[in-house]
Amino acid sequence: MASNTVTTVWKENMLFESDNPSGHSVLIDTSSENGGENKGLGPKALMLSSLAGCSGLDVVSLLKKMRAEVADFKMVVHAELTEEHPKYYHKVAVEYHFYGSNLQEDKINKAVKLSIDQYCGVMEMFRQFAKVTTEVYLHEK
Repeated sequence: MASNTVTTVWKENMLFESDNPSGHSVLIDTSSENGGENKGLGPKALMLSSLAGCSGLDVVSLLKKMRAEVADFKMVVHAELTEEHPKYYHKVAVEYHFYGSNLQEDKINKAVKLSIDQYCGVMEMFRQFAKVTTEVYLHEK
């Protein structure tokens, strides 16, 4: 069974530095109204970045295997927090935006669907606590 360990160290004030198994690190902080200095990503925003990153890695890998060229690709994640504490995301919408000429819609949709339904573990984790919706947008250049 695979496992991961991260170490998160308090740096100063509300700033933390968290490593990962590959040796890279990320800064985690909060807004000034919550006592931080905005020197890093907020914990909840980092979760959304993890969701987009996980699915994005899948999609790019699958598109390469399918020989489907795109000039550019981005994901936009919108999320809604609950009103009561502990606040968590209960609605999440992931937009997949593809840019290029002669985009292969069938291959792009297949790659996104495989990521959403089969490969992205972070997507599956989000489904345990949130209603997740997805949408694909093709932007022909």
